[in-house]
Amino acid sequence: MLRPKIPTMPTPVGVTAPPAVVQPTAMEPAPQTMAPATAPVVPTARPTVQITPGSVLAVVGAGTAVVLVVGTVLVSMLLATAVTAASVAICAVVVRSLLSGQRRQR
Repeated sequence: MLRPKIPTMPTPVGVTAPPAVVQPTAMEPAPQTMAPATAPVVPTARPTVQITPGSVLAVVGAGTAVVLVVGTVLVSMLLATAVTAASVAICAVVVRSLLSGQRRQR
């Protein structure tokens, strides 16, 4: 009932042709042309990165902001966990005292 069904390879239907044989052809190298010795140097189109004191200050400020935000989130999560643990502990003490008080009265 729970046996996996393994698919079988389909058999080819109709007339199948053998694959065509590709014959290698000889390649002739293209004639090389020499550039003149006085060719001007073309500058690249990519701009260079300019580091200014303002950009360094912006990066440092952004990094500080990220560290402060992440630290605040982590500290608030830790505080929420501590408050939850304390409230669960207080509830456990109250329930234990109520249960022990009922046993003494009987």
